[in-house]
Amino acid sequence: MKQSQLFTKTLKEAPKEELSINAKLLTRGGYIDKLMTGVYSYLPLGLLVLKNIEGIIREEMQKVGGQEVFLPALLPKEPWQKTDRWKFPEMFKIENRSGKEFSLGWTHEEIITPLVQKFVQSYKDLPVYVYQFQDKFRDELRSKSGLLRGVEFMMKDLYSFHLDEKELDNFYSEMTKAYFKIFKRCGLEKETFLTLASGGAFTKYSHEFQTVTPFGEDEIYLCPKCKIAVNKEIIKEENNQCPKCKSNKLEVKKSIEVGNIFKLKDRFTKAFDFKVKDEKGKEKELLMGCYGIGLGRLMGSIVEIHNDEKGIIWPEEIAPFEFHLIPIGEKDIFKRAEKIYQDLQEQGIKVLYDDREKSIGEKFADADLIGIPNRLVISKDTLSNNSLELKKRANNKISLVKIDQIKKI
Repeated sequence: MKQSQLFTKTLKEAPKEELSINAKLLTRGGYIDKLMTGVYSYLPLGLLVLKNIEGIIREEMQKVGGQEVFLPALLPKEPWQKTDRWKFPEMFKIENRSGKEFSLGWTHEEIITPLVQKFVQSYKDLPVYVYQFQDKFRDELRSKSGLLRGVEFMMKDLYSFHLDEKELDNFYSEMTKAYFKIFKRCGLEKETFLTLASGGAFTKYSHEFQTVTPFGEDEIYLCPKCKIAVNKEIIKEENNQCPKCKSNKLEVKKSIEVGNIFKLKDRFTKAFDFKVKDEKGKEKELLMGCYGIGLGRLMGSIVEIHNDEKGIIWPEEIAPFEFHLIPIGEKDIFKRAEKIYQDLQEQGIKVLYDDREKSIGEKFADADLIGIPNRLVISKDTLSNNSLELKKRANNKISLVKIDQIKKI
């Protein structure tokens, strides 16, 4: 993409009401725009990042056998009455002109359970793993911190259906591993820990994936030895100890929740009388698990971790582009840059070409703010060596690379 064709522009200063790092940098870099508290528009660069995150999650969900669906966001009242959850205050409730009540989807257990029930009639149809990417709507009273806590947000939610506890436990363990693969690919491997949390109305405990950062809104108690943590809400229930090694030498850390997994068990299958016959012909209520990741929250968390005083530092796999091509000099340099840009595109390399008539300082400042992993500078000096200057955003390492070797970087 040519930078001159982006309708968005970078900003020197973030809006005064934005206090979190992710909101400041993503707004200044032209990734997001705030419509109102807790609701953001994803601009062209931001949508590219969001789609890259979505692609990573989709790949890992497919690997564990997940089947993708797309469920409605406008939901009828009746399923929520069956599970006694219509009373929940975080639901956005609306009426049509006939007085019929609906909600905007804040979660989808009540929708996916009867849907799967239509097609699963025997133990031979199990297990089933169904997931989606869908906007969620929650009347969040503490909406803050940019993308970290919103009123409208995109979530990946996977629901698993099992015949017995052992099968559920095995898949729960498999999903735990899949989540860590996702966070590794998103650049959060070193900072993210499996965290014991409250199970709410579903089970005694659930698990969160918490990313440690000084600017986090949560607080966890981390065991340095086992690399697992306990949420502050239940640390007393665990006697202020690590649930694995029972050590009480825990480190208190600020963190951001980037994912969660629950064993729902029969909470929803029982409400919908979802039973199948096992191998012996005995009817059994199915067990469920739920596994969620907020894509915007994950994107915001990545920025909270990967930044410096100049701007964002995107991990390679989720960056909007692989290279940021910047020509310096006269018109003939721009002509050569245009040719290199076209060649890179033909090779399938994602590149942002800064063809704007701006000063070198402005171009470099924007490049650092936007945070594309590799900056390529073309000038008279580099061309004399048939090369480009390569600067890594993550470590500021500068080197010369031959033009025909760019694809191998």
